[in-house]
Amino acid sequence: MNLGLKRNEVKLVPHNQKWSMEFKEVQIDIQSALDLDFERIEHIGSTAIKEIAAKPVLDILVGVDNLEEIEEILFDKFKKIGFYRLRIERENEIVLAKFKDDSFNEKTHFIHLVQFEGEKWRDLIFFRDCLNSNESLRKEYEQIKISFVAKQNTGINEYTDAKEVFVKRVFDMNK
Repeated sequence: MNLGLKRNEVKLVPHNQKWSMEFKEVQIDIQSALDLDFERIEHIGSTAIKEIAAKPVLDILVGVDNLEEIEEILFDKFKKIGFYRLRIERENEIVLAKFKDDSFNEKTHFIHLVQFEGEKWRDLIFFRDCLNSNESLRKEYEQIKISFVAKQNTGINEYTDAKEVFVKRVFDMNK
């Protein structure tokens, strides 16, 4: 299993059963370093959706009680297990990444730090579970991703934008 994407790179690889094993290993690392309950650490994103091609980067959802009251010591604990806070600005979310090596050129894992059981938490879990239980939605989502990559292999923001209408439609199914 080879994880990693360079800055602004977009590529898809076939689904790999080893992604779930890698998640379990990282989940244990996070749980041990932060002393969080396992239920607050979830595998999300396309690597958590069966049978579909995905970017070779593992997305991990970590739930905290209050994003507003996070202390620097938490980021120090993440750093000890190889995760660094990114400058990405997202509403109700803090993003961290793990890199392939000390050059920091290739990301292998993302942590999406959100409020545990808050709206973003619920949406991301619902999206994963909905696609895992609905083959036609899963295939539709995969086709959107494949169509984008067929046209270009850079532009992570454009890639995200290309999926946005579909993602919001699935989120709305949970409202």
